Amino acid sequence: MGASATRFIRRVASAPNAKHLFSSGSRSSAPTKNGLLAPADMVPPVPGAPSTSSDLGDDSLETLSSGSSRGTGNRHERYSANAHLSKTRIMNGAHDGPGKMAFRRTYSSNSIKVRQVEVGPSSFLKIKMLGKGDVGRVYLVREKKTDKLFAMKVLSKKEMIERKKIKRALTEQEILATSNHPFIVTLYHSFQSDEYLYFCMEYCMGGEFFRALQTRPGKCLPEDGSRFYAAEVVAALEYLHLNGFIYRDLKPENILLHHSGHIMLSDFDLAKQSGHPGGRPATILQFEPNGVPMIDTMSCTADFRTNSFVGTEEYIAPEVIAAQGHTAAVDWWTLGILIYEMIFATTPFKGKERNDTFANIRALPVHFRDAPKITGACKDIVIRLLDKDERTRLGSRSGASEVKQHKWFAKMNWGLLRHQRPPIVPSSSNGLDAVNFRHLKESRSLHLEDQIRGVAGAGAPAGPGTPGYDDGLDVPSDGDLFGAFNSVTLHYDGES
Repeated sequence: MGASATRFIRRVASAPNAKHLFSSGSRSSAPTKNGLLAPADMVPPVPGAPSTSSDLGDDSLETLSSGSSRGTGNRHERYSANAHLSKTRIMNGAHDGPGKMAFRRTYSSNSIKVRQVEVGPSSFLKIKMLGKGDVGRVYLVREKKTDKLFAMKVLSKKEMIERKKIKRALTEQEILATSNHPFIVTLYHSFQSDEYLYFCMEYCMGGEFFRALQTRPGKCLPEDGSRFYAAEVVAALEYLHLNGFIYRDLKPENILLHHSGHIMLSDFDLAKQSGHPGGRPATILQFEPNGVPMIDTMSCTADFRTNSFVGTEEYIAPEVIAAQGHTAAVDWWTLGILIYEMIFATTPFKGKERNDTFANIRALPVHFRDAPKITGACKDIVIRLLDKDERTRLGSRSGASEVKQHKWFAKMNWGLLRHQRPPIVPSSSNGLDAVNFRHLKESRSLHLEDQIRGVAGAGAPAGPGTPGYDDGLDVPSDGDLFGAFNSVTLHYDGES
């Protein structure tokens, strides 16, 4: 294999699927649930970690202060926090200052250590509600033992059953628990009680990328800044595709800012996994005799086509609207919309009404405004990403490597992305003053004191016609709707 191919492979060498690390017995012989690693019974606990249920405490989540969600009927959790608390640390070295030592840990599949869950709801102090969705809420919490800040997503089992979103929650856990990438939000703990599922994740104190754009002059970024963040999104999508997942809901509201200013994808409830758990192995393609060999990430999901109508109105791809079924190519369509919005502060096909927007998506060509001025390469990549024919869309042949080869990214150093200074560096913060977040008030407080420590599926028995089954969830033989949800703690090499 030539030097060019070797360099190309190194760009995605840390992606698990590129090294077949999600195949059977690859990373551990531990039992699996929901297609991902569950802790084996004999896995020793981390030294100093609680080992009994009494150490984990009861199922209450003590409250310091509370907040509220913005708006109603929005399934996306939006971060906002405002509180004052001393002696608090943020994961991943937040106190090093903006743009300094952004990422310390080792980013490879082998660097994840899966343990039986070491915490419970009472291990955390609830500070404020950060956001609200249709089946749950997100809170800023502080771990009592370590004083570290986390974002805790709490999902109602009852609401998930009624809204047919059980499988979505399981898919989100699978992505979070098996991902180790600098541009994907980190999961540290997942556990459940009788009534709720909990995701304890990295607190991205830079806030929503959407809000960061709204506070910029003109609510947009210059072309160079847009290229930088587009490159980070490409890297994250490449990783997801290598693992056999289609993201399907890329937009500024689902992108969070690390305190360093780098992006982190979040909200994976609409993601879809291909028929091959962990994705098929990536292959090497060479479209031209003297061309650069490219890693084909589309092969990881090439056999998979889904017909569900999901996404966000202004970002939905034409094949989704036409109900023709869609593949991973929808993610490259949404990247085109994102690039356009970052530069022009609006989406290219927005109409007065929803049906107008859909008609524009299916019929109108991309129109570029006179200002700001952009390069021909920028126009070209947007036009090719927004090709209404998914078969000829940029990225449809070999995936991310094809997008990376576009001339707009010619000067991008992909291997050093996370070590470069981002265009937006969030205001200095200890995380608790929440200078980068909206102030929200919680209209209804979530009381967890009476919850009984969860046995999987308790309080949510299956029965004839259980609505949750309609979302594609396989009927469990034991009737435990949430038995596939793993209660685990994840440790990452390089983090203290």
